[in-house]
Amino acid sequence: MLPWKRVLRPLTALLLAAAVAAVPAATAHASSAPTTGWNDYSCRPSAAHPRPVILVHGTLGNSVDNWLSLAPYLEDRGYCVFSLDYGQLDGVPLFYGLGPIDKSAEQLSAFVDKVLAATGAAKADLVGHSQGGMMPRYYLKFLGGAAKVNALVGLAPDNHGATLSGLTNLLPYFPGASDLIKATTPGLADQIPGSAFLAKLNAGGDTVPGVHYTVLATKYDEVATPWQSQYLSGSDVHNVLLQDLCPLDLSEHVAIGLFDRIAFHEVANALDPAHATGTTCASAFS
Repeated sequence: MLPWKRVLRPLTALLLAAAVAAVPAATAHASSAPTTGWNDYSCRPSAAHPRPVILVHGTLGNSVDNWLSLAPYLEDRGYCVFSLDYGQLDGVPLFYGLGPIDKSAEQLSAFVDKVLAATGAAKADLVGHSQGGMMPRYYLKFLGGAAKVNALVGLAPDNHGATLSGLTNLLPYFPGASDLIKATTPGLADQIPGSAFLAKLNAGGDTVPGVHYTVLATKYDEVATPWQSQYLSGSDVHNVLLQDLCPLDLSEHVAIGLFDRIAFHEVANALDPAHATGTTCASAFS
């Protein structure tokens, strides 16, 4: 049997590498979203789309790279679109979502207030990828967000944890590994199934009254696994498997948030259910 100290660091590195592989590279763009296009604070919501849409990136993502496709997609449909960076660790540029998730939720809370004040809207809609689809639930449940949010749409959200295709199940075999991850990247530790954060988040029910929830999952997800764990239970929840809409959709955890227009069509439906249209494989060209 190998000494645990000899395998602890490689295991941690493997966990981090798997997480990095699940998000877009952030080296080609600045970490602040554009002030033209989306994050335009002079934008005023229309009567057709009366709520601003706030995009919440995933672990190791940022406010630009995660949304290079979805933000323009929603802008073209008449929405005021905003995005934020959250969960930055000291000395780690470009890659966000690594800080304690409860603190990230506080950052989201402040950003929602900023957007509502700028746009004059009473409520916002939230669309998040991966951790960005799960973290807002803390804001809704514990930080008063339910009074300020109409809908939460999660793209591959790890609502009940991310096992990385079972990789996190190896952690108990390496004493000290969990403590090391918690000390260095608490945002990752919070997403491991069985964490204290997830226990608190999901205690007493997945949802809060007054918010419309949509979960978009893909059966090819390799991060938030098993993919069924992404689903929420509640009276106002719409859980969707993309392959039920288009069996040809091969998107996995990254693609569903980055460029899957079939998923984007369902996002648009969730944001404006009164004018929803059927999502099919042809939605990839809409």
